[in-house]
Amino acid sequence: MSKPRLIAFYLPQFYPTKENDEWWQPGFTEWTNVGRAKPLFPGHHQPKVPADLGYYDLRVPETREKQVELAKEAGIEGFCYWHYWFAGKRLLDRVFREVVESGKPDFPFCLCWANHSWLKKVWDPTKPNTMLMEQTYPGEKDFTDHFYEMLPAFKDPRYMKCNGKLIFGIFAPLDMPNMDLFKSTWNRLAKENGIEGFWFFGLCYGMANGEKVIAKGLDAACVDYMQMQNIITNPIKDFLWHVVRKITCFPKYMTYSKYVKDVVKYFHPKEKMIPCIGPNFDHSPRSGNRGVILFGSTPQKWYSLCRYIFEKVKFRLHEDNIVIVKSWNEWGEGNYLEPDLQYGKDYIKATQKALDEVE
Repeated sequence: MSKPRLIAFYLPQFYPTKENDEWWQPGFTEWTNVGRAKPLFPGHHQPKVPADLGYYDLRVPETREKQVELAKEAGIEGFCYWHYWFAGKRLLDRVFREVVESGKPDFPFCLCWANHSWLKKVWDPTKPNTMLMEQTYPGEKDFTDHFYEMLPAFKDPRYMKCNGKLIFGIFAPLDMPNMDLFKSTWNRLAKENGIEGFWFFGLCYGMANGEKVIAKGLDAACVDYMQMQNIITNPIKDFLWHVVRKITCFPKYMTYSKYVKDVVKYFHPKEKMIPCIGPNFDHSPRSGNRGVILFGSTPQKWYSLCRYIFEKVKFRLHEDNIVIVKSWNEWGEGNYLEPDLQYGKDYIKATQKALDEVE
């Protein structure tokens, strides 16, 4: 019996970059979308307003230290930073570079490669075919360059491990045409550089896709029921509200209670299957009326989900008992544990409470 190792996805987007200045507007960050969000139907709580940390800039080291203090209050073991590599080019890398180079915060971390293309249509439907950054897989040399680019992080004593191997996630493992070459290249280079190897996990939707991820030779499938575009087909159509707002495109939604029921029903802690659970979700700050919304989340419902999942996986050895929290600070997707003005630290307290009650 063991308590789970909670690892929370971490978005390093909250600072201006040259690319975002060019693609969107000078000074653009995720807060730009968060701050201008509006309610789309009665009872829809927007905008989400950060509390303790405010509209922070992740270039400020003190902010990163405060995030760690809050994460420890929630019982989070470490952050899994989203990592962006496009055939030799890193994006949104300043924050993580500074974490590695400075040695601060003194808090465990790992990486998950967000190996998907960036399309402007995700946030701007008027430009459906505009490719911002295309994800490609040139081959072994690029895998080698990628490894050595990240080697300082891999050698950092804070880098998280599972059974002696470095934890490394892949957002879309089923999209990689040469997974075997990637894995063998990185594991070979790891040995050559005094590292035991990698414990690869792949993010996926549902248990069936989890089996496909395992079949690709990864060490674990991170089973997610928060890829909302795949499971929500329920448009909100409050006629009078939309007439007044002149809305013709309707957001899609599912209640948080239904989401919890689905996780409870469909997730089974089979070997190599690790759960990925989320406290909330609301994509409308990024995509407006085309948004996907998990409606009616509360800290109590999040606590109930945590309690159920933690109990379900507690038979595992602690080293293997990984639970991914999606996410620590995805404010543009309304998917975060950080304090806001509506609930304060209640989601953080609920997480720790559920963790404390595992026997």
